[in-house]
Amino acid sequence: MTKISAYSKLMRFDKPIGIFLLLWPTLWPLWLVNKGVPGLKMFLIFILGVVVMRSAGCVINDIVDKDIDPSVERTRARPLANQSVSMGEAYILLLILLSIALTLVLQLNLSSFFWALGGLLITIIYPFCKRFFSAPQLILGFAFSWSIPMVYVANNLALSAEAYLLWLSVGLWIVMYDTFYALVDKEDDLKIGIKSTAILFGERVGFITALLQISVVLLWVFVGLFYELNFIYFSSLIVAACFFVRQQLLIRARDPEQCLKAFLENNYVGLVVFLGVFLDLLFIK
Repeated sequence: MTKISAYSKLMRFDKPIGIFLLLWPTLWPLWLVNKGVPGLKMFLIFILGVVVMRSAGCVINDIVDKDIDPSVERTRARPLANQSVSMGEAYILLLILLSIALTLVLQLNLSSFFWALGGLLITIIYPFCKRFFSAPQLILGFAFSWSIPMVYVANNLALSAEAYLLWLSVGLWIVMYDTFYALVDKEDDLKIGIKSTAILFGERVGFITALLQISVVLLWVFVGLFYELNFIYFSSLIVAACFFVRQQLLIRARDPEQCLKAFLENNYVGLVVFLGVFLDLLFIK
């Protein structure tokens, strides 16, 4: 493995699903608060910010997990776990990524800078939570949805009721789909003492994630009503709900491969909802 390839894997460029799962809920408020026409500068800053901070989050996660990743089947090939990248190199890469992120956020208003610091703090805290907190996916929900309040703040808008509803909906969605992801590692996590909602929910994991899915769809309905969206958007929610039903069928047997498929399908959920927002604002408003 070449160094460039190893650095790329450390930032998970070989697994762009994480970028898309962060990207879609970032684009939703960008389109909503700008009534379908976000400024090019704001659009590019948030797109690049998603890529950079997701990469930084992966590096932070692997630095913290360097001693446990070799014990987990899914993670033992990661660059720090197999020592194709040294800790020193990982810290330098992290510094470069955070410098880029700082450059981006300094293009926004001062409030965005302070919110970005909060997002960074949560990103740093999350990997440690897996060791002592039974529901670390709740922290991940905050970390992955942090771009939503950032969009409002960057556009000089107060965090209104609809902003909090959108933020809550995305946070719950993340808890749900990352529980599916945690089901993949459940057996290894039990052996090494790592905590997750997949373990916490136990045999009720299907029921609880189904409740989360229902809650998410209902919250998305309320968001649509607040923003006076129309049938295109609400049709997209029906498609998203169908994906949620399919995901429950996929995880029913708790087969790791099928649970991973259920997790990955949430990329399509995010895309469908974005298309609903985009097309509704384009053709109806």
